[in-house]
Amino acid sequence: MLTIIQVFTVEPQDQQELIDLLSEGYGSSLSRAPGFLSCGLHRGVDGDKVTLYAQWRSEADYEAMLNDASLPAILYRALTISTFEPGRYEVMQTFRPARGAAGPA
Repeated sequence: MLTIIQVFTVEPQDQQELIDLLSEGYGSSLSRAPGFLSCGLHRGVDGDKVTLYAQWRSEADYEAMLNDASLPAILYRALTISTFEPGRYEVMQTFRPARGAAGPA
């Protein structure tokens, strides 16, 4: 499995537009791509960041999506209002609350 973490930097007045563009791009197209597993979209509370966390079955599936000529134009608009720093990761461990542990107060 491949995990993609992209941290977008955006002007605060454009943050919601960027979230809308990424939501539409993943919801309407990328979520149907072969090998797509999941995606989480996170709003920075300071207003200038949006972080996307996506998981793909393999590096090959992710590369095929990037090279697909039908990639939604809406995602190109997202790149005109933001800059981003992509990263490719492998999940090493996932932690969950200990059995019987209380959640946040």
